[in-house]
Amino acid sequence: MNFEPSQKSQDYLKRVTAFMDEHVLPIEQAVVAHNHAKNNSNDWTTWQLSEHIEPLKTKAKAAGLWNLFLPDAELAQGLTCLEYAPIAEQMGKCLFASEIFNCNAPDTGNMEVLYHFANDEQKQQWLTPLLNGDIRSVFAMTEPDVASSDATNMQATIDVDGDDLILNGKKWWTTGLGHPNAQVAIFMGLSNPENDKHSQHSMVLVPLNTPGVNIKRMLSACGDFDAPYGHGEMEFNNVRVPKQNLILGLGKGFAIAQGRLGPGRIHHCMRAIGAAERCLELMIKRGLSRSAFGKPLLKLGGNLERVAQARMAIDQARLLTLHAAWKIDTQGVKHAMTEISSIKVVVPNMLQMVSDMAIQVFGGAGVSSDFPIASFNAMGRILRLADGPDEVHMGMVSRLELNKYR
Repeated sequence: MNFEPSQKSQDYLKRVTAFMDEHVLPIEQAVVAHNHAKNNSNDWTTWQLSEHIEPLKTKAKAAGLWNLFLPDAELAQGLTCLEYAPIAEQMGKCLFASEIFNCNAPDTGNMEVLYHFANDEQKQQWLTPLLNGDIRSVFAMTEPDVASSDATNMQATIDVDGDDLILNGKKWWTTGLGHPNAQVAIFMGLSNPENDKHSQHSMVLVPLNTPGVNIKRMLSACGDFDAPYGHGEMEFNNVRVPKQNLILGLGKGFAIAQGRLGPGRIHHCMRAIGAAERCLELMIKRGLSRSAFGKPLLKLGGNLERVAQARMAIDQARLLTLHAAWKIDTQGVKHAMTEISSIKVVVPNMLQMVSDMAIQVFGGAGVSSDFPIASFNAMGRILRLADGPDEVHMGMVSRLELNKYR
């Protein structure tokens, strides 16, 4: 096992870091202020992108810092999961940075689905504009009327009608649905109830302007609408699409999902580690620059011990995540399930802990939008539910561990 970044990875990391220092972090507060001032409404149809975003995307693309997540040397930069991991960490230090490099969720996962499983026509219609950054996409899986922690509970249906598919059902927490450039959804629904439970579902490409697709609302998360991206609730009412919009085949939904979620969880976790590093950096600088009761804040109330706890927790989480990335690269997602599930529990909990420590040192400023710490804290809490709650992942780890003794 060697987690030392390759020279290629180090080169890209150096360039991304310099780009963020020069272009992204200086406009962070302006973007946050825009989102709160211009998008402070639950009417997502009026949401607007900050004027800073598109020009920076153009700069990043021109600099060759584009689609860094995809391990394809022709369509992207050809970085492995392990090589991309420290770059994703760097992007995670700013909430919107990954979009600048076209490395943002849920588009990265959707692009991987199309890259690995779509046919040539589907790739031309949807993968190419996504790789170009011309459009955005959403992943419609979670449902409001069932316990979605068990994905086999999905009630949304996919029926075959001649050369068409008819989709019905409700979806929510469809991330990115409020984005002005969102144009297509990957819809997952029940298509083959007669099959075994992991072969009953399928994935279908659905343009968002298809008749019967009804976006009902955006959901607030921790009191914030997350504009201009949004987490939407939507209904599919007799939505009719051509059968060629089916990805891979009927009953293949769970097989596709496993391929989609493995690398995506690495990306999520490395971004969260970057967020934790930013929280620790801000916490230390604040704690050294301000005094109370005759001492720097860091030397009061056990704060030095918290710094040590944060350092150790971040480094442990990073090593675990790099191990998972290495295993995906060398053995495949199927043989890295323990590691993938482990990081999905460990990293968001770590981010919650470290960001909470930083909030405490900052006091009232820590829960304001003047600093990114409160948003990072919310991110950690939300990630403990997104892509499966902690309990599901711990169940996976324990089940795989017990299998060793059978």
